[in-house]
Amino acid sequence: MKKILIIGGGAMGSAFSIPCIDNNHKVFITEPYSQRFIKNLSSKNKFHSALKINLPKKLKFKKYSNELFYEKYDLIVIALSLTGIEFIASELKKFKVKSPILVLTKGLKYEKQNKKILTISQTLLKSFPKLNLSVLKGPCLAKELARKCQTSVIIANKNIQIAKLLGKMISTKYYLIEYSKDVVGVEICSAIKNIYSMIIGSGMSLNKSSSLFQKSLSEMKYITKRLKGKEDTVLSLAGVGDLYVSAAGGRNSKMGNYLGQGFTFQRAKKKFMANDTVEGEQLVREIAPFILKKFNSKKIPLMFQMIRSILKNKKFLI
Repeated sequence: MKKILIIGGGAMGSAFSIPCIDNNHKVFITEPYSQRFIKNLSSKNKFHSALKINLPKKLKFKKYSNELFYEKYDLIVIALSLTGIEFIASELKKFKVKSPILVLTKGLKYEKQNKKILTISQTLLKSFPKLNLSVLKGPCLAKELARKCQTSVIIANKNIQIAKLLGKMISTKYYLIEYSKDVVGVEICSAIKNIYSMIIGSGMSLNKSSSLFQKSLSEMKYITKRLKGKEDTVLSLAGVGDLYVSAAGGRNSKMGNYLGQGFTFQRAKKKFMANDTVEGEQLVREIAPFILKKFNSKKIPLMFQMIRSILKNKKFLI
């Protein structure tokens, strides 16, 4: 039995607790931000409003405080949104955390001072280089994992043996793990697929969407290689796998559909998705300064067109 702490009580962090508990581990979950999730997780029946299920009775809720990091854990899982990464980076550094870290968060950060793109792991390691850090990505819808639908994900660590040890700790008959040494490539793919999901969603027909899917993969390969990842990673669960599940359904694909109908982003957001977070749009705004300056529009025309569409609120025309 291992002792696992999950930081982040949203849909993915809470769903991730289920295979951990099914491996008979002692699992704790904490939530630094959302009062709604704190109420959910600390209630008697542990009903999770986003997942629409009661979480396992064995899952223990801990109030977020400094005392958390005085305890020893066999694994700490970061399942916060992108906005919480710099906060948790400072916390891990402050308390000199030695436990292995597994990052579920997807996204990229643009470092304005040095004018470069950082992955989540690079952001954490910049703050605290001594972290023992792995990342977990892939095509995983939290609601399906919570219901124990068969799910395959990928753990990346430059030391593949560490990745395999973590995989052995959390894998089940329904939660299957693959492995990679390409941490950067896995993180890049898992982030930019949100933008390309919008692009594929704009197709308005299977014929056009399939063409956009192929062109999206091509652009993802180019971007991944330019950002020091491996092209082959685009064909892994972190790339084509995650792109497929995102394009098949979800907020990014939904927004893409409205763009395909001729709505501008702002009009579609206000009219149809006012209360929804569109991760692809957030990422566009984050990385656009770097992409527009460092990349050739002829190499990644779909990406440039989506950036133009969102930043200038123009119709998405392809």
